[in-house]
Order: sequence, then C-alpha cells, then structure tokens
Amino acid sequence: MIKKILDKDKQDWENFLKNKNSPSNKNVVKKNFLSDQKILEISDKNIQDWKNFLNNKEKMPDKDFVNKKNIRYEKIKKIDLHGHTIDEANKTVEKFIHKCFDESVTKIIVITGKGLRSKNVENPYLSKDLSILKYSVPEFIESNTNLIKMIIEVTDAKIEDGGSGAFYIYLKNKLKVR
Repeated sequence: MIKKILDKDKQDWENFLKNKNSPSNKNVVKKNFLSDQKILEISDKNIQDWKNFLNNKEKMPDKDFVNKKNIRYEKIKKIDLHGHTIDEANKTVEKFIHKCFDESVTKIIVITGKGLRSKNVENPYLSKDLSILKYSVPEFIESNTNLIKMIIEVTDAKIEDGGSGAFYIYLKNKLKVR
C-alpha cells in the first residue's frame, strides 16, 4: 500500500529542516496541541536555569540504579499434610521448614485439613483436639526451639488458601538470623 504525501506534510517537513539548521530559532520551541498550533518562546532565564540544573552535581538518584540487595521478594511454598499421622506430619513439616528457610522462602502455606474425617475422634483415649493435625502441627512448631528461631509468626490462613484447614508460617530472612 502506497500512501500519498500531502502538501501540508511536505511543507511541515521542509520547515522542520530549515528551522533545525538555523541558529536564529534556538529560543523557540514548537508545540502541537490537537487542532491548533502554538509557539512557545522560552526566555533566556529559563534556558539558563535548565543548564544550571543539568550541570548541578546534586541530582536526584536514578531509581534504576538504587541498590536492590536489601529487597526481599515474596516467595511462597505449600505443603499438604492430608493423610499423614501426627508423627509423620511433624517430621515432614520440620524438614520442609528447614528446606524453605535455606531457600529464602518468605511464606509457607501448610494445609492440614479441618480434621472432620479423622479416625482419631473415635478413640476415647486420645485428646480430640490434639490428635487432629490442625491443632497438633502448630503446637509442635511453637514448642520446637530450633524452628521458632527461623519463624516470624504462625497465623491462620485466608479462605482462598484453605481457611480453617490451613495456616501460614512466615519465615525470617536467613541472612539476618545466622
């Protein structure tokens, strides 16, 4: 497809080339505003102020070159403990927390389930609450001194992450702990 160049476009281009090379128009800048053209004259004072700004050594820092070593990006991992016994779940969670801490994970989502189908409920010799992973795993974590050193806090999960059948573990930065 070949487009025709309008006479107005040719004229504008020629004016541009003329004005670009002429030293007399250095103080004039053309700005186009949708339908009408306006010419804005820049005073010598404004030009001098601009030159002073550019030559000033106290410039604003460039956001692209700011040191980003201290920024900790959110890194999330999940673990699902459905079907585990209490001992298996505690060992699995402990290993998982150590692994995540070494990998600089910031948040762990632990899915335990609500314990509604737990067979431990039928056993009269076991505590109903402590035999369900939902209660026993956070209790294990909070009583383990090695794990607590790596953890900021343990909180309930939001509904979209499992609600009352899950909880969050927020881990400390490994570079600041050791």
